[in-house]
Amino acid sequence: MSGKRKKISRRDFLRRSGQAACGLAVANISDSAKYAFGQEGPASNSSGRVSVHGAICLEQQSTGSEIWQVTTKEFRQSNIYCEIPYCSGDGRFFVYERRNPKLSGRNKIELMVVEPGTWKQYRLDVTIGMVGSAISDDGLFYYLKQTEGVKLDLMRANLSKGKREKIYQIEDERDIISFGTVSAEGRYYACGKRLGSDYKMFGILLVDLKEGNMRIIDRDPFILNPHPQFKLGRGRELMIQHNRGGKYTPEGKRIQLVGPEGATLYLLSVPEGKRTELQVGKPYTTAATGHEAWVGRTGEILLSVMAEGDYEPDKGNLLAVRAGEPARVVAKGYKFNHVGVSRCGRFFCCDDWQGTAKLVIGSISSGRTAVVCESKASRGSAQNTHPHAYLTPDLKWVIFNSDRSGFPHVHAASVPEGMIEEISKA
Repeated sequence: MSGKRKKISRRDFLRRSGQAACGLAVANISDSAKYAFGQEGPASNSSGRVSVHGAICLEQQSTGSEIWQVTTKEFRQSNIYCEIPYCSGDGRFFVYERRNPKLSGRNKIELMVVEPGTWKQYRLDVTIGMVGSAISDDGLFYYLKQTEGVKLDLMRANLSKGKREKIYQIEDERDIISFGTVSAEGRYYACGKRLGSDYKMFGILLVDLKEGNMRIIDRDPFILNPHPQFKLGRGRELMIQHNRGGKYTPEGKRIQLVGPEGATLYLLSVPEGKRTELQVGKPYTTAATGHEAWVGRTGEILLSVMAEGDYEPDKGNLLAVRAGEPARVVAKGYKFNHVGVSRCGRFFCCDDWQGTAKLVIGSISSGRTAVVCESKASRGSAQNTHPHAYLTPDLKWVIFNSDRSGFPHVHAASVPEGMIEEISKA
């Protein structure tokens, strides 16, 4: 036998090390086991569970996926969201948020950065919350931090290096109502904003980071949950979610998120603010669920629609659409709900909104799918009981929320070896 050893990448080494550690515990894990909280420090094997830098290996599922519970403290926490991966530019790190009750002032949310495989964590910064937060296609994370009065600093951070900087100041955070988004070249930042105190009109706030100014480029009573997302690559278009029929009381209590007309999507040119309607939602399809993401630089948008009628699970409720064309079915067989697209634009990650909330990945071009794992999330009213799953840029992990232990935690599931290659087949 040759004395030469095959070289492996650092990422593969970390992943294999994590799998080996998990394997020590899998044989002794039972479904009735109570989960330990607050474990810190080096790897240990207590009550059949391996803890590595606070993360706990829970089990290996029948698919071959190893499930790690990344958070252990009983804070209100989540993986942020799922439409795009909240990961560093090099793909080595992801960020999650948690509310620390020990923090004072308005910045009560901690931003925590994790390296999958080693499970080492560090605190990036604190923020007012997830409204206004965004991540660019090259992995720069944007968030809002209160520093004086009602003024907010728009911050930008490099997750790999831990470096952060103030890039703009926004007035009155109480009116911001959505996540943020950043254009491909980094010039524009946009988010949803409430216009007026009676909750009857909403707008899209556009910040020109080059010129140092901001303005409202779109107004509508039904963009109360706009999910703005800049088109990737060339072009300056925003995708906007249009919750037709949604309404609030004048005091700000939500009456309904959407009316019988159902939700749809449209594109908004930047900086002009010109609309282009998309052929999804009634009358073209069943109503959009409100979960959508750009498919890389293809100009297509991936979305789920209500799984009923012509779009019931066996016929397919995961669609792709582009301007000027009817929607096409991408995948069938599951009740697709939350949608995430990999950074490369080739794959999707969705939760199956029934039963044990399986996490399904698939090829956007071939439509082939595979189940990575059961998230065992309860899918309750709290957002962090929804999986909100996404693929890391290296396609080796799915990051998701689950309250399988009885308390919501951030989890990571390894993508079984060969699964990406299998779904990539024509």
